[in-house]
Amino acid sequence: MTRLLRPRALIVAAFVGVVAAVAGAVWWGAYDSALDRLEERGRSDLRLAADRLVGELQQYREMAVLMADHPVLHDIATGQGNAARAEALLRDVADKTGSLDVSVIGGAGRVLASAGGASRDRSDNPAVRRSQQGALGVHHGLDGVWGDRVFTFAAPIFAEAGRVAGAVAVDVSVRAVEGAWVGEPEAVFFTDTAGVIFISNREELLLRSRGDAAPTMAERMRHGYGITAVRPFYEVARTWRAGHEIWRIDAGRYLPDRAVHLSLPLPVIDMQGELLIGTGPAARIAALQALVAAALCLVVGAALFLASERRRALAERLEIEAAANAALEARVARRTAELSAVNADLRREIAEREEAEAALKKAQADLVQAGKLSALGQMSAGISHELNQPLMAIRSFAENGALFIDRGKPETARQNLDRISEMARRMGRIIRNLRAFARQESEPVGDVDLVAVVDAALEMAVGRAQQADVTLDWRRPDAPVMVRGGEVRLQQVVMNLVSNAIDALAGADERRVTLEVEAGDVVRLSVRDTGPGISAPDRIFDPFYSTKEVGASEGMGLGLSISYGLVQSFGGAIRGRNAEDGGAVFTVELHPGGAGAEEAA
Repeated sequence: MTRLLRPRALIVAAFVGVVAAVAGAVWWGAYDSALDRLEERGRSDLRLAADRLVGELQQYREMAVLMADHPVLHDIATGQGNAARAEALLRDVADKTGSLDVSVIGGAGRVLASAGGASRDRSDNPAVRRSQQGALGVHHGLDGVWGDRVFTFAAPIFAEAGRVAGAVAVDVSVRAVEGAWVGEPEAVFFTDTAGVIFISNREELLLRSRGDAAPTMAERMRHGYGITAVRPFYEVARTWRAGHEIWRIDAGRYLPDRAVHLSLPLPVIDMQGELLIGTGPAARIAALQALVAAALCLVVGAALFLASERRRALAERLEIEAAANAALEARVARRTAELSAVNADLRREIAEREEAEAALKKAQADLVQAGKLSALGQMSAGISHELNQPLMAIRSFAENGALFIDRGKPETARQNLDRISEMARRMGRIIRNLRAFARQESEPVGDVDLVAVVDAALEMAVGRAQQADVTLDWRRPDAPVMVRGGEVRLQQVVMNLVSNAIDALAGADERRVTLEVEAGDVVRLSVRDTGPGISAPDRIFDPFYSTKEVGASEGMGLGLSISYGLVQSFGGAIRGRNAEDGGAVFTVELHPGGAGAEEAA
């Protein structure tokens, strides 16, 4: 027993090691993939925050430019205006735009009028100095008057001669701008060229130095940071993983201790946007996927172990039943010999049935062909008349044409030749329809133009209709109507219905056969006559059933039965009924061809 348990323990230990390796590999790959998605989301959030900040500041920049052209402020700058009126205007603009202060500054840098009513020297402000040079000035820093972080936009006011008479300065509190995204889950901060974090949605990051060295005294004085305002940044351990910059930082509970660091340059405001997005979600996703992979491996391993145990037990059972199986195999061999003999008899019967089926199909095909030839025989007199008339006309036009040539009238002779050509084409079309109708069609079911089929059938039946004094009223559609069927077999169906309608009109007062096509989800071809109608509509499609008098025709009562089978082979239906106002109506329903067939299906 001990020797059996030892290999199993080794196998279990090896399996546990494999599961641990698989789980570690899954965690590693899932963590990298989660970091990719995390960085993609972080970059989107950083771009959104940067666009929001730049957009907010851009409004005040444009306001400074617009206010520089205001006539009231222009008069103040040139020494011609009313200071009280200008300050009222500036207060109104500051209140409506949320600006910290809006002021008019003279050429020497002295405040002439402001929304706060204070008069001070602002010549040391870089934005004001830039505006006195005729350009738009932008500056940020700690303002000693307001005690706040301030963005200043200064736009020059030009006198008539083009010289700079003064400037309009708009001061914006950064707190008012950044207040809209203070509650964002990720830490976002914006660093200026001095390496100081000037804007952030985390209070503990503000006014910390992000550069490799502390800002110089000149940079401190330029932005009003002073000596003690700028604090050093937290200690950061940077690592790189799969192209991601990972920070380890201990900065309190409001900043992640392990985060992906992203940066985005913002030259419009001369700053760089940065974002810290914690890697905790990525680690949790990776751990969850590794746990699922380990669980699946354990489940599969347990299933394999149980299967091996069951297989071992089954092998033992098979050994016990081996003797019984030997006797059973002998009985099976005897039974197999008996079944082989019976199987041979069945194969012989199947071959005989297949031969009988092939003979039946050949007989059906011959019957269809016989029905077509019978229909051609019934129409032979009319077809002969249709061919004889053009032949007589061709002979007459040819003789007249020779006389016109002898008399020197070639134009009249040419007209006769054109008529001869047209009649020859007509005879060729009739003969071509007869040849197509008489051949045995072997093509599969496809898309057929029902209008062309009816045209061809009526060209062959028109002679017989004229002999029987029957009017063929073909309400022909303007466009082709495509259906599913075989061209020759469908012509035979139409010929049978038209021939039966002509026969039914013998002795009728009104002799008219109306053909009409109705297109839709199902295409319907109706053939209606003005005869006596159908005496037994429920038997009209039975083989060898006919309503004609004995000896009245050479039909065998198979025409409608053959037509019924042909339409059924197309997947359609044929029906016969008596019209309410007299006569019989036969309707052939077919599936539409092309796109219509797909919709119907």
